[in-house]
Order: sequence, then structure tokens, then C-alpha cells
Amino acid sequence: MRAVNRSSWPVWVGAGAAFAALMVWHRSPLLSYTPNFTTGYMLMGLVVFLAIYSGRKRLSMLPLGKASVWLTLHLAGGVLALALFWVHIEAIWPLGASERALAALFYGVCISGAVGYGLQLWLPGRLAHAGQEIIYERIPAELATIRAQVEKEILEAAKESGSDTFGREYLQTLAWYFARPRFFWSHVFGGQRAEHWLQRHLNTIGRYLTEAERTHLARIAELGVEKRRADVQYAMQALLKRWTIFHVPLAAAMLTLAVWHLILVHVFAR
Repeated sequence: MRAVNRSSWPVWVGAGAAFAALMVWHRSPLLSYTPNFTTGYMLMGLVVFLAIYSGRKRLSMLPLGKASVWLTLHLAGGVLALALFWVHIEAIWPLGASERALAALFYGVCISGAVGYGLQLWLPGRLAHAGQEIIYERIPAELATIRAQVEKEILEAAKESGSDTFGREYLQTLAWYFARPRFFWSHVFGGQRAEHWLQRHLNTIGRYLTEAERTHLARIAELGVEKRRADVQYAMQALLKRWTIFHVPLAAAMLTLAVWHLILVHVFAR
């Protein structure tokens, strides 16, 4: 979902015009008082508006407007908030300890938001080329099915050969791979660690098996490829869902500290 496209240009033009008007007002020689109170309240209101986006995502079933429009407003509002923040503190980095803590949280929210938007642009295209999409909530069941099929092949091989060699080798190596999603970051960045790991261990196990057992090993290799596809889906979909683990708590902490900052300013301004 893109927030920067032809249909979104009015929002960006409006945000730019609002910032230009703010700069003209802020630098006006006619002002006889410090404008920091006003810019602070503007920034606080904008941050609250940006926080509403999280609630909008949780109430997607309600007719509250298109998600693409909300995303555009959220991104444009975030850029405007960053510019307004610099106008408000009249610097990139403030001097006071509490102000620095607030600035650190604010920058953390901005950076995590930019990273999250970048992931939303990058990962869907990767998912489209990663094979048939699996619904995220169904991935554990898919992995369990694959693991059951692998163990079935191991048991059938043991029955046919009367040997437990295959089973022991599986427990020592391949069981780790099929137990849960593996090689998370390699899959995210398009690496081949999983493929190389699986092929190396399959080749090693194959040296100790009979011809009949190697038939089952070949089937397990096919299941390993299916497992890798599911792991790729898991890695990219999990990253899309989990980046908010950093963004939302940072935003909540920033908003809390901003309210405390507002209280302190009014107390000491008296």
C-alpha cells in the first residue's frame, strides 16, 4: 500500500502549504510573544492525530474511510510533525535532560515508522515471488503437516530396512530444521542458507542409507523444499506484523512523556 502516488498529492501539497504558513507565522516580526507554546500545542495535537491511526487499524471493520487515505494522512502527518518538532525546539537536538529523552523517543518513533513503511513497500513484492501465499495464522499448521509427513517417511523407511540408522540421523540433524521456522533473517534478505544447510545434511545422511532408504530421503528432500517456502512466508509476514512491536510502544512512551512535558511547562511558566 503506497502513501505517495498521484491520488495522494493533495494531501502532500496541503501538508507543505501548512508548514510554509507556519514558518511565515513563526518568523513574523509582528509577534510580541514567544510562539513556542502555540507550536507545542500544534505538535501535541498532531501527535494525537497520528496516534489515532493505530485505533483505525484495529477498527478496520467500521466505515471510517479507506485505509490508503489514512496511511497517506499518517505518513504526511508524520513528516509534518518532524518539521514542526524542529521548529518548536529550534534545533535538531535539545539541551535539557527531559527534552533529550523526549526527542530520543520522538526520533525513535519517526525512524521505526519510516522502516515500517519501507517494509510495507518492499516485502509484499517479495511475497508475490515466494510461491503460493500461506495465511500467516495457518503457517504453524502447515509446518506441522510437513513434519508429520517427514516422520511418516522415516517410520516407513525403518520398517522396510529393519534399521534405525535413518531415524537416528534424522533426530540428530533434520529434526531441528523441521521443528519450527528457521533461518529467519536469511529468508528476509533472500539468502540461501536454508537451502545449503538442508542439502548438506541430506547428502551426509544419504551416505549411510540403503538404496530403498534413499527413496524416502528423496521424498524428505521435497518436503524440505516445501518447508523452506513456508519459512519464507513466515519470515516476511512476521516482519510485516511485528515491526509495530517497536513503533507503537515508542509512540505510547513519547505521548506520555509529551503530556508530562506539557504539565511541567505550564507549572514553571507561572
